[in-house]
Amino acid sequence: MTGLRIVHAHGDRITVTETATGIDLFSYVYRPESAWEAPKPYLHPVRTLAGAVVTDYRPNDHRWHKGLQMTASHLCGQNLWGGNTYVHGEGYLALPERVGSMAHEGFDGIASDGSRAVIAERLTWRPYSGERWADEVRRIEVHDADPAAGSWALTWRSAVTNRRDEPLLFGSPTTAGREMAGYTGLFWRGPRSFRGGRVLGPDGAGPSLMGEQAAWLAYSGEHDGLDGHATLVFAHAPENDHTGAGGTHPAHWFVRNEPFAAVAPSWAFHDELELAPGATLTRRYRVVVADGALEREEIAEYLARHPW
Repeated sequence: MTGLRIVHAHGDRITVTETATGIDLFSYVYRPESAWEAPKPYLHPVRTLAGAVVTDYRPNDHRWHKGLQMTASHLCGQNLWGGNTYVHGEGYLALPERVGSMAHEGFDGIASDGSRAVIAERLTWRPYSGERWADEVRRIEVHDADPAAGSWALTWRSAVTNRRDEPLLFGSPTTAGREMAGYTGLFWRGPRSFRGGRVLGPDGAGPSLMGEQAAWLAYSGEHDGLDGHATLVFAHAPENDHTGAGGTHPAHWFVRNEPFAAVAPSWAFHDELELAPGATLTRRYRVVVADGALEREEIAEYLARHPW
């Protein structure tokens, strides 16, 4: 019988399992890790219903890349992304005094009714010096697990409230001066075998989608060790373009298939996003994990059958 089961290893991780296949879909790891890597919760390993892993963890090129995680690469001069910090004219520098964290504070709910699993969490965003800059209310829902179709989905909602007496400025390496490096926000790092994978959008394909806008973006790669491909589809909720700091702030896609696989629906690709004191920035995304190399028409059909 198809269903979702949750196991909570307190102080460490939450694992969600699809019961018909026995596959652990992911572990949500919330224990703090290395300060240099900007400690924050993440999902890894994320698996397809065939059991193939579709995330990477601490790869040798970027040790702070961990599966699927919420990030903030440039936040009022601080780095809640991890590792070196981009400084215009100087490149990436080791500046540990700029590396902050997104700290787990507690869970408001961890539950499964069999068809849907929910993780509701509270976090605080802090700079290196430790002040409370922002509160985040996070909700991750797992749903639409379909072993016959070989797909499942999660919806990620983050609501970030500015607790400073001055605006929070969300930026990226691109807003700091580096072209086409607008990564920040929800970030996925694919496994090494997904290098050179196929990128599709509703109306385009390939790395040309970098910095562009679209309702969804899909990445397909081929596995090592297990025959076949997988596709991850990243989709914006309809309200994302109209939520935030007093008006419209459309998101743009960060995507690479060389020298590694990565996708982020960036909330500050070309321009900084300003969040006023006491204001809340809310974003909602869907990530579909499917076996096989899905075509554009199949992706559009799936999204039409599973509306927000």
